[in-house]
Amino acid sequence: MIRLGLCCIFREESIRFRQTTASVLNRMNRREQLEKLSDLCTANLSNLLEALQWCHINRIGAFRILSPLFPRFTHPDVGYQLENLEHYTEILRLCRSINRFRQENAIRLSLHPDQFNVLSSPHELVVANTIRELEYQGRLAELLGADVINIHAGGAYGNKKEALMRFQVNFDLLSERVATRLTVENDDRVYTPTDLLPLCSTVGIPLVYDVHHHRCLSDNLDIGEATNHCLETWKRVKREPCFHISSPQDGWQGQNIRNHADYIDPTDFPEEWMRLDATVDVEAKAKELAVLRLRDDLDQW
Repeated sequence: MIRLGLCCIFREESIRFRQTTASVLNRMNRREQLEKLSDLCTANLSNLLEALQWCHINRIGAFRILSPLFPRFTHPDVGYQLENLEHYTEILRLCRSINRFRQENAIRLSLHPDQFNVLSSPHELVVANTIRELEYQGRLAELLGADVINIHAGGAYGNKKEALMRFQVNFDLLSERVATRLTVENDDRVYTPTDLLPLCSTVGIPLVYDVHHHRCLSDNLDIGEATNHCLETWKRVKREPCFHISSPQDGWQGQNIRNHADYIDPTDFPEEWMRLDATVDVEAKAKELAVLRLRDDLDQW
């Protein structure tokens, strides 16, 4: 059974997640900062629970949590710990409610940290910041019951083999709660499935197979072969596979096939995925509207 996933935000539904900036917070004293952050965290958790309720009603089986659900958590100037917040007890209560709801209704949760999180970087500061951010994501995943923290491999830095070796070395610096949830995704500019599969095997992490990226940056594998290799990486960790689907904004003959369209062209959905028990995150600009349309398209297959 295909479990379609909604990514982070809504286009037309009134469910919204609130943010702030470090510059806004820096105009406040520390007490005011923590009050504002406490209110934002509480509001975002309440809205996340509402988002999952919407998913359940609309037969959407997965939801990608917005990375800054706890805004500016790791910022060097205004960062904080949940224990510092006035609504800490309420925050924990909401986390338990979300975790319970996703369990009772079989909704899979995931996280996809921003692209600046790079374990393969040759720069120590970048790696240190990445690890700090991933540890925050691990805490969030643990509280809410998310089982995937998905990242890209990063740049090649002139030598893919050496870059992936740095990824492997830095992976060992992660806590267990991050390492056991971490996945890596093929991208549309640097790393193909063929590039990443040896890393997945060595480190023991699954591959999130993005078929749009693979169509943009091909290798020696066709979609069926890449899908089967991806499935093997998930089988090793005994977890449900995860894929990404999107369509090019101006079609495959357009000027830039990397740009995502508002909706998914159903002909872009691989036939090889149709009989799988798997999560397919829908990366489309129309957000929930695109997921609902694809759900209806697949129902007719």
